[in-house]
Amino acid sequence: MSLSLILPMSAFALAASISPGPVNLVCLSSGTRYPVSHGLVFVTGATLGFIALFIAIGLGLYSLLTILPVLEEVLRWAGVAFLLYLSVKLAVDNGHLPDGETRKAPGFGTGALMQWLNPKAWLASASGIGAYTSANDLDQILVFASVYLPICWLSLACWVYAGAFLRRYVQRPVVLVMVNRMLALLLAASCLYLVIG
Repeated sequence: MSLSLILPMSAFALAASISPGPVNLVCLSSGTRYPVSHGLVFVTGATLGFIALFIAIGLGLYSLLTILPVLEEVLRWAGVAFLLYLSVKLAVDNGHLPDGETRKAPGFGTGALMQWLNPKAWLASASGIGAYTSANDLDQILVFASVYLPICWLSLACWVYAGAFLRRYVQRPVVLVMVNRMLALLLAASCLYLVIG
C-alpha cells in the first residue's frame, strides 16, 4: 500500500477520532474527575474496541446488518440505553472530586463496549472502509486498522488531557456539577441522533 493512500487514511482517522462524540465526552469527563492514568485505561479500551469493530465491519459485519435489519435496531436501542445511563450518572453527580478514589472511573470494558454502541464509530468504520479499501480485502483493512490504532488512541487521550487541564478550574463542586450536566446534556443529545437518525 502506497504512502499516497496511507496519508489520506491518516487524515480520515484523525478527523473521525478527534471530533466530538460520546466516547470523547466520557474521556473529557474522566479527565476532570480521575487521575489521567484511569482515563487512559478507558482510552485503551475504547481504541481496541473501535479497532475490533473496524475490522469486523471490514470483514462483512455491516453487510450482515443490511440482511438482518433487526440487529441494527437492537444495536441502536442498546446504544441509546447505554448512553442515557452514562448521561444520567453524569447529571446526578454531586461535583465532589474523589480524594481516595471512592468512585470507580470508567474502565477498559466500558470503553470497548461504548464503541460497539456508538453510532459515530459505526459510521466512521463503514465510511472509512468504503472509501479507502476494497471490499473484504483483509490486508488493506489491517493496514488501515494499524494506521487508525495510534491515531485513535492519541486523539482520545487528548480529550482526557483536556479534562485534566480543566480539572484545576473545576475544583469547586458547583462548577463541576455545571460541567457534568452540560456533558450529560450532550450525551443525551447524541441519543436523540440515534433515535431519529
